[in-house]
Amino acid sequence: MENFNYYTPTQVVFGKNAEAKVGELVKAQNCKKVLVHFGGNSAKKSGLLDRVYASLDAAGIEYVSLGGVVPNPRVSKVREGIELCKKEGVDFLLAVGGGSVIDSCKAIGYGLANDCDVWDLYEGKVAPTGAYPVGAVLTIAAAGSEMSNSSVITNEDGWYKKACNTDYIRCKFAIMNPELTYTLPQYQTQSGCTDILMHTMERYFTDVDTMELTDVIAESLMRNVIRNAKILMKDPQNYEARANIMWASSLAHNDLTGCGAVGDYASHKLEHELGGLFDVTHGAGLSAVWGSWARYVYKHKPERFAQFAVNVLGVYNHPEDPERTALEGIEAMEEFYRSIEMPISIKELLNGKEVTDAEIDEMAEKCSQGDTVITGHFVPLKKADLVEIYKMAR
Repeated sequence: MENFNYYTPTQVVFGKNAEAKVGELVKAQNCKKVLVHFGGNSAKKSGLLDRVYASLDAAGIEYVSLGGVVPNPRVSKVREGIELCKKEGVDFLLAVGGGSVIDSCKAIGYGLANDCDVWDLYEGKVAPTGAYPVGAVLTIAAAGSEMSNSSVITNEDGWYKKACNTDYIRCKFAIMNPELTYTLPQYQTQSGCTDILMHTMERYFTDVDTMELTDVIAESLMRNVIRNAKILMKDPQNYEARANIMWASSLAHNDLTGCGAVGDYASHKLEHELGGLFDVTHGAGLSAVWGSWARYVYKHKPERFAQFAVNVLGVYNHPEDPERTALEGIEAMEEFYRSIEMPISIKELLNGKEVTDAEIDEMAEKCSQGDTVITGHFVPLKKADLVEIYKMAR
């Protein structure tokens, strides 16, 4: 087990009508003016934005708004937000939406507090020294950005997708009302469930000896998500299932399921390049590449994959042959993805499009930064390894 520092400063307000408390939560931050940042028309049509504005008005909080955030949020929108906040004297940022909106809000917070172009922070050219405070009203259970230290942004110039992860950008509060997720399309709901699972799996598949309690928490969370994802396929307005999924989203990415371990994150890095090049839904991209990554690396530590197969997926244990158990677990996970209508190949992800060798080489080149960095920790991967995994997945 590795030493660890567990830090979760985000206040969580969870339950029905929780968004009504946004005004008092923002007022407690002692700010002068707020940016309300959101995505498309759904927040307007549902009446959520009107309820947020009413709560801010009741608390005497001034605000300006900026919509238009898209999935795989763009740095151009971030730069627009930075300029608006400077012009308006904004000192607090409120994300109303899912992970893309929260990540965009976080990036604006970085850009306001650091004297450089915001993309330099995501490329690692400059280390952040602070960030403006951020709060969130969550509408999609998926990314876990409401309690994580992560923000992922896409640069349209070259279609690079990169992360900037520091504690400066952890949300001051997160408002979570499961009812706000009722109107999500099934594809978005299940993509979210996949992302939640992968945040846990990326920590679970580790090359170090783990803490038993951390494993038990992670395994329980994954079983819970799998069970409730299946419920939501049949009953999308089941409040208890929505609530379990929403809370799992936060716990999967606030580092609770990785205490004492060293995460891998290779699947996320592989997907980031798919998202950057093809603008796909993040969770669906993860399910498309995970099985190929797993088959490429499982022999390094088949016992770990066998434990996952037995404890999470209920696969029969073959103690004399952990590799067999491991492979049956990988197959069982892919069968689960099929059951919630998630893709298990890039071709399925891209609706029948064949990814070319040139596109695979481009993604591997970007992921490995010209074969200068290693991807993953469970099995460290170089560019040639990434090429093989993409080929297996296509």
